[in-house]
Amino acid sequence: MQQDERILVVTLSNIGDVVMTTPVLEALARHYPDCKIDIVADRRSSSLLQSAPYTGQIFHREKGAGWRAQWRLLRALRQHPYRVAVDLRTKMIPWLVRAQQRVINRRGGDPNRHAVQTHYAVLEPLLDIASPPPCRLYLDPDSVAQARELLQSLPGRQWLAVAPGANWPGKRWPVERYHDLLKSSAGLFDGIILLGSGADTARPVDVAELNLPCLDVSGRTTLNTAAALLARASVFVGNDSGLGHMAAALSIPTLTLFGPGEPQRYRPWGPHARIMLAPNRNLNELSVAAVATELEKLRLEGEAIDKS
Repeated sequence: MQQDERILVVTLSNIGDVVMTTPVLEALARHYPDCKIDIVADRRSSSLLQSAPYTGQIFHREKGAGWRAQWRLLRALRQHPYRVAVDLRTKMIPWLVRAQQRVINRRGGDPNRHAVQTHYAVLEPLLDIASPPPCRLYLDPDSVAQARELLQSLPGRQWLAVAPGANWPGKRWPVERYHDLLKSSAGLFDGIILLGSGADTARPVDVAELNLPCLDVSGRTTLNTAAALLARASVFVGNDSGLGHMAAALSIPTLTLFGPGEPQRYRPWGPHARIMLAPNRNLNELSVAAVATELEKLRLEGEAIDKS
């Protein structure tokens, strides 16, 4: 086998989808250990894959980009022949690049299967298919150092990571409930790591009234630094968003709150990932007491993981 042989994988676009394709990347890396994997992904979410040991070159495919941008991408991809081209997204790129073998997702979404399982099933023509491995993220040293510096302001080691944002209002548990949850968690954790995008700062948790020290980095970190912060947390709680998928991929005990949506397909995938479904699929009807009870269970699970 030539040392420069490569595989091409076209992933999906948003953060959660990219995380849920990591079992495909892990399986390919194990099956073709001498191949680097070139990846086509969204510019922002692709940063989560940069530090993986299997990653070769990352190409950006921007949503809504014009034909000139698409042509430039195709020309770049055609610079190298691929042993295998796997497309989880477009059903087109493998036929336009130079590849010995092409694998395309022809099935679409299956409402009765998790997205990780649907993505992984695409590999059936290549691998002796088995259960998908867990989602996995790799941390880069610079982000780890940045997270370590930021966390110097928090006492102790038992930290709760919280992500109260989501990409549309129906997926957001009311910020006032998060505030009450955090106030009630003073006896469970040493401090709070508050995460989110810049948009989440418009709906802030009032950290001044909390009974716990709080590191609020909402809108102030890269995705990779957010991942490094999550990796140091004891437990994560948040809405249905990319940060929950990231926490689960880092093996952090994770509680994701679902109202509308399809948790059977899109919940975080991992051995320590839990979900709560709101009554009537309405997050306004999900009580603080119910979430606090589940959160305490996860804290105990996190302690057991630390001791193992």
